[in-house]
Amino acid sequence: MFIPLYDQNPKTYVNRPWVNHALIAINLIIFTIQYLLPASGEEMVLITMAVVPGWLNEPLIDQVPFLPDQTTLFTYAFLHADWMHVLTNMLFLWVFGDNIEDAMGHVRYLIFYLACAAAGGLAHMLADPTSTAPLVGASGAVAGVIAAYIILYPKVKVYVLARIIIPLPIPIPALWVLGLWIAMQLFFVLFPDGSATAWWAHIGGLIAGATLVFFMKRSTVNLFGR
Repeated sequence: MFIPLYDQNPKTYVNRPWVNHALIAINLIIFTIQYLLPASGEEMVLITMAVVPGWLNEPLIDQVPFLPDQTTLFTYAFLHADWMHVLTNMLFLWVFGDNIEDAMGHVRYLIFYLACAAAGGLAHMLADPTSTAPLVGASGAVAGVIAAYIILYPKVKVYVLARIIIPLPIPIPALWVLGLWIAMQLFFVLFPDGSATAWWAHIGGLIAGATLVFFMKRSTVNLFGR
């Protein structure tokens, strides 16, 4: 699996992508708190904030106190299973999210991110509606960002860490790098590997991102790197 490091894509409209930075910071802070909690505390967080498809379909279960249980379609995206999970998602968000915020503006980018997270949660729920395993992670939202990036900036060079003799950063067009990532998600949806990865959440985020970017980008931002 490749590791994206940075891209050659200067921002045009936004000096500081503070929404993207805030999302990264919030995810890291919440995971740190989650990590420091005793087992019983972490279990309570998962019970009240993760997407549990079987519970969302059960009207007798009140998962989120004082709020609709559908709130978990957003809150689950700020929880993660382990350090590798959160760091991988945040690395992708760091490399690609700032340019999508630049293309959309602060407010629309935040709405876009949350909508992609919700779409990922819904896709996961529809794929396995009776599951009682908690879904956590920003992968659905990040998948939406990836879909938007590949539609807006397919020709931009992305430096990825590749091992030839020693690990070196190599520039590769975003269409190849992110296209490979998308192809992997489709492959594992068709041929499940038995892991706990929520592949359908990624697909839901991708579809939402690829659709919403057409409506939420600035009118002056061209499609497909034109």
